[in-house]
Amino acid sequence: MHPPRILLIRGRAEPDVVDGIPDEYLQMNGSYEMTPEQRVEWEAEVRSLYDGMVRIVVTPTWAKLIDFETTLPSAIEELVRRRAERERA
Repeated sequence: MHPPRILLIRGRAEPDVVDGIPDEYLQMNGSYEMTPEQRVEWEAEVRSLYDGMVRIVVTPTWAKLIDFETTLPSAIEELVRRRAERERA
């Protein structure tokens, strides 16, 4: 994806042990192009490999999106500012 997007999150993270495969894991991996038959086979393979997983639950206290279109990391903003100052000198 271009331009890149970065989500920064601060907060409390806690492990959540899940029996079996969490639905969101299967949904997230649904973005791959598979035929319905391939999808059934893939899910069966995943379920046969793992008895469970650990989900990391984050309760955010702060978040920032850097999308490189409307927001830049502060270090890059500083470099752009310095370049502009050099060009004016």
